[in-house]
Amino acid sequence: QVRLVESGGGSVQSGGSLRLSCVGSGYTYSRYCMGWIRQAPGKEREGVANIDSDDITAYADSVKGRFTISRDNPRDTVYLQMTGLIPEDTATYYCAADPSVPDGHWFRDWAYNYWGQGTQVTVSS
Repeated sequence: QVRLVESGGGSVQSGGSLRLSCVGSGYTYSRYCMGWIRQAPGKEREGVANIDSDDITAYADSVKGRFTISRDNPRDTVYLQMTGLIPEDTATYYCAADPSVPDGHWFRDWAYNYWGQGTQVTVSS
């Protein structure tokens, strides 16, 4: 049974930093595509970043240059380092996983079959 557990959310002021972590279990972690998806109140889910099994990364334009996704396969963990946070980054951040994400669709929530419970990030101005 695939299980994803996020941690690292919190409240910060604009310009601050946070690092989210997601620990996976129940599957061959290193072979899975891992993504971070966020959802702000009243808004649709938005793909933030993705890293595939070859460590190729992708980012939403809104976070490029500020967020970095990485993975530590021996620890079955994916990270999202967030810097230069702005109030628009306020959302619940979900870790998502799938053995195969369709090319060009990493940012879509339907591309992932497995999800964590989410961690809240709040950025105040």
